[in-house]
Amino acid sequence: MKAMILAAGRGERMRPLTDNTPKPLLLVAGKPLIQRHIEALVEAGIVDLVINHAWLGEKIEAELGDGSRYGAHITYSPEGEQALETGGGIFRALPLLGEDPFLVINGDIVTDFPLGTLPDRLDGLAHLVLVPNPEHHPEGDFTLEMEQVGHASRQRYTFSGIGVYHPRLFTDCRDGVFPLAPLLRQAMDQGLVTGELYEGLWIDVGTVDRLQQAGAFMTGIEPRNPLK
Repeated sequence: MKAMILAAGRGERMRPLTDNTPKPLLLVAGKPLIQRHIEALVEAGIVDLVINHAWLGEKIEAELGDGSRYGAHITYSPEGEQALETGGGIFRALPLLGEDPFLVINGDIVTDFPLGTLPDRLDGLAHLVLVPNPEHHPEGDFTLEMEQVGHASRQRYTFSGIGVYHPRLFTDCRDGVFPLAPLLRQAMDQGLVTGELYEGLWIDVGTVDRLQQAGAFMTGIEPRNPLK
């Protein structure tokens, strides 16, 4: 299975840190966010990686290169000056991802989710990892009942930014800027999205405060950190 790391966000909420450094290269406990994902994917046996980028993308390519020093093979999907959002970014990268289901992970999370346990075959169009709602997102995103993911108004969990998608999810899409969530909701309405709840380490580092909190937390657990 191939994997894509989403790394095209501008990181507006993390300025001024992201004025000269792309968000995926910000350090958590002395290591770039995106490097932690690469190492975790390689540990899971997933070595064929695609990384999209926009803002300061040349710095991401310069830092990571072809991925060989991590035991990976990295190809890049540049989006130019304007990021294409999650849906548009994945759609642009489809020629690099192939015809089989592929894993996608947000570049701005810290987690010890065991990526190697994700399915490499799907009965539907997507499989999502959900997490308990953090304080900054108490309303959640999606429901989970008997491994089926939905978007009803009852008890919802937060989408972790980790999922496996079939290319057919994007069948009716066109190149351009568009979000992923509407595609997922359409697939949910057809019963084509499965999922699981993960209650381990997961931190969304979308703000400077949460980046600092993640760094402090990871420093404390670094000796037993499975992403190390």
